[in-house]
Amino acid sequence: MIPIGGLQRFSSIDYPGLLCATIFTQGCNFRCPYCHNPELVKKDLFRPPLSCTEVIDFLKSRINKLDGVCVTGGEPTIHGQNLKDFLEEVKKLGLLVKLDTNGTNPELLEELLKKRCIDYVAMDVKAPLSGYAAVTRSPIDTYLIHESIRIIMNCTQEYEFRTTVIKSLLTRDDLGQIGILLKGARRYVLQRFVSSRVLDLEALNDLLCNEYEVEQVAEEMRNYVESVAVR
Repeated sequence: MIPIGGLQRFSSIDYPGLLCATIFTQGCNFRCPYCHNPELVKKDLFRPPLSCTEVIDFLKSRINKLDGVCVTGGEPTIHGQNLKDFLEEVKKLGLLVKLDTNGTNPELLEELLKKRCIDYVAMDVKAPLSGYAAVTRSPIDTYLIHESIRIIMNCTQEYEFRTTVIKSLLTRDDLGQIGILLKGARRYVLQRFVSSRVLDLEALNDLLCNEYEVEQVAEEMRNYVESVAVR
């Protein structure tokens, strides 16, 4: 099954409007310096994974107490069909499933959506396509990102796109290009950068965006996206 690096037994924020448990998978194909879960990205920081059976048993004990499950990471979709098998087990419990993804596995994402293995998908849009390699510090075929955006925007499930706003990595022009990329999307979330426990804080050399600056970006994004929120 999938390597589970952590389990938050109760969350009121990870699945919008619902009470959920949050499952963290180990491993990621990106190295974003602002990543706030380095222990799920760097193998030398991995803890012994939790048993999938143990996690499923816990979820069984919370039926009628939780509304759903959020599966995040790391990057869950790098685990391919093992992720699909795990999500199918969760769905058998009658729980709703939210998946957080970076959009690098559109083929699996489309399969999960078509087979109703997930009820809500949140995709991080790291940068305009031209800036992906620099921001993620990883070689990436940006066709995969574009395809995942297309798939999500055409799905019937709930979804959101989201971007972490960091001055040293994204200019206002970059954010405008993201707006064009997501034109017509139902929901977009701007996330303020929080400088605690990240993968590489020194590399960011960043000043935090103040509330006014983030709200300015949000107002611009409303020219492209139906609903824009700030976290």
